[in-house]
Amino acid sequence: PIALPNNCNATCGDVRVPYPFGFGPSHCYKPGFNLTCDTSHSPPRLLLDGNGTLQVAGISLSDSTVRVIHHTRIDAFDVTSSSSLIDGRVTRAVSFQLPEIGESYMLSARNEYVVFGNGVQATLYGNTYRNGSGANSNITGCVSSFSSGPFEEYRNCSGGDGCCHASILAGSTPKKMEFRGLVNTGLHNDMPLAVVSEEGLTAQWWDTILNRTWAVKQGFPAPAGNSSGQCPGDVASRLCRSEHSSCRQENGGYTCYCHKGYQGNPYITDGCKDVDECKIPNRCFGHCKNLPGKFKCRCKLGTFGNANKPHGCVSSSVILSKFIKKNKIGLSAASGPVLLLLVLGTMLVPRKIEQHRMKVLKQKCFKQNRGQLLQQLMSQKADIAERMIIPIDELAKATNNFDKARELGGGGHGTVYKGILSDLHVVAIKKSKITVQKEIDEFINEVAILSQINHKNIVKLFGCCLETEVPLLVYEFISNGTLYHHLHVEGPRSLSWRNRLRIATEIATSLAYLHSSVSIPIIHRDIKSTNILLDDTLTSKISDFGTSRYIPMDKTGLTTRIQGTRGYMDPMCCYTGRVTDKSDVYSFGVILMELLTRKKPFSYLSSEGDGLVSHFVNLLAVGDLVQIIDPQVIEEAGKEVHEVATLAASCVNFRGDERPTMRLVEHTLEGISGSKKYMKDDMVIAEFKNDGGKIFEDESSRRYSLEQEMVMSARYPR
Repeated sequence: PIALPNNCNATCGDVRVPYPFGFGPSHCYKPGFNLTCDTSHSPPRLLLDGNGTLQVAGISLSDSTVRVIHHTRIDAFDVTSSSSLIDGRVTRAVSFQLPEIGESYMLSARNEYVVFGNGVQATLYGNTYRNGSGANSNITGCVSSFSSGPFEEYRNCSGGDGCCHASILAGSTPKKMEFRGLVNTGLHNDMPLAVVSEEGLTAQWWDTILNRTWAVKQGFPAPAGNSSGQCPGDVASRLCRSEHSSCRQENGGYTCYCHKGYQGNPYITDGCKDVDECKIPNRCFGHCKNLPGKFKCRCKLGTFGNANKPHGCVSSSVILSKFIKKNKIGLSAASGPVLLLLVLGTMLVPRKIEQHRMKVLKQKCFKQNRGQLLQQLMSQKADIAERMIIPIDELAKATNNFDKARELGGGGHGTVYKGILSDLHVVAIKKSKITVQKEIDEFINEVAILSQINHKNIVKLFGCCLETEVPLLVYEFISNGTLYHHLHVEGPRSLSWRNRLRIATEIATSLAYLHSSVSIPIIHRDIKSTNILLDDTLTSKISDFGTSRYIPMDKTGLTTRIQGTRGYMDPMCCYTGRVTDKSDVYSFGVILMELLTRKKPFSYLSSEGDGLVSHFVNLLAVGDLVQIIDPQVIEEAGKEVHEVATLAASCVNFRGDERPTMRLVEHTLEGISGSKKYMKDDMVIAEFKNDGGKIFEDESSRRYSLEQEMVMSARYPR
């Protein structure tokens, strides 16, 4: 059963309607999950809203999603547009409202924002609850452009030219779309088109673009402040009625799930039924026994091996025959020792088979994880491969077999464990979750780059493991979290200004090293506050080189797939498709603004609808930075605020070739930090005890050079 009894329909047209969803009598659904079955169509349509714009295409309780189709086209030019001057260019903005999807629903992470157009920046606004940013937040956005040819040639959006994709944060509710573009580009001649779609479906949709599918996360509203992930006992018992079900808090609500090995409807009594795995094809290739919530799969009597694999079970006679042949044993019917050998062989051969199977599996994983290619990448230093490739047995021992108690954290890409190697090094071990080729390529890229780098402000890579299905990276253990978590804490005060300025200088120094001091320049491509680790003395360490790239000495940049994080990503990359070292300069400029303001670049939105970068630059231009600067910085930094703000603005210049190099940025920050001395007992000292307990020794006394002052003054008013 999927619906409640007593006149509750389980279907509308060809769509199944499981409780707590329903239509008809009020007892057939939970409040907030009532639907409408429109019988005026053939077949009938199941509607999420009363006005019929959102049609339900399917409901899945197992992954807690509702798939809906939006039927009504919205013409952006029915609303008022506006023009403004940005970076000396006239731009035009058009925005329009999206239909409401109801308080019980939020977008799931299975959606993406897809934009078709030329030179158009499209932004999706709405409510985001997952990160606590609340209403009218910037949910996501991207820039779409194409190099040549008419707009119609790019309708499939397969090559990335003429369109762009942006992921959508789970737990958000879209309210409004906005298009921004230069006058006489996409907003005037070719109407841009933006859709919220289920991932992977966009290429099929051009001819039916009005039927936009959203995957919507549903959950019963949970009170604010409960972030444990667990449901209170009374909620779980009242909500999840099946005996074999459990409750989880996620995306601002409570959701029920059937236990592993069961399937059905956890919201109704006896709704979760045991899955008979033995009836599932290709699940077991030996003797299968179904048990409540699980099953046992064993080789049949007289055979040994792995019954979960085709041809994984081998008969004892075949095993013995191969064993005897390999060891060249002559048999005699009267030979007692031979009979004893046969008995011992029967006992030992299965163990040998298991050891051989594990060896073959390790070799397969090593090859799959590009072990040979990795050795080639590191062959320029013969000792690197031997030193950096760590056996899985060593890492299992270091983490107590990857005990959950050793988990430091993790995200969508993997889990990080704390471990202690045999040489007593304390390390962080990153274990990927998925094994798609893109992840493996980024893993190899990170190892190859970090194995060549030795810098005090870049996280040290101890080694890697290639013998498992998912690759493992072993880093030095950085104990004090990320710059993001230190900066965005609750309360009016955060890191001291001295610490913020020092950390910014360290980041600039390490980026200048990557751009100009290594044998082949390296672009990081994902500089952001969550990728800056801090140790116990608040010394910064740049991490996460998975998307980084080498730049050959004879080139100034490279054309590649655009990657980065919203809010930190260089907009020029979206227009040109080229990544240069100035892309890292832009991201660093955003970090400077984040240090000055304590605003989150990926979610900040001014009252005029501007993001952090544009709002910051506009306030600097009119001399009104006090509106956005962190009060603690104003109190502690004095005139240094304007100097660092001017530097930040130059780093985010729209034209990449007009941005300073990271080496110039490094010298400028060293000049700023060296310009302030602290007097004590008539002596000039350069030591300052910060809130972390570390003595900061300012070894630099350099000032702005005349050339640097002229460069900065020419770009922005001081």
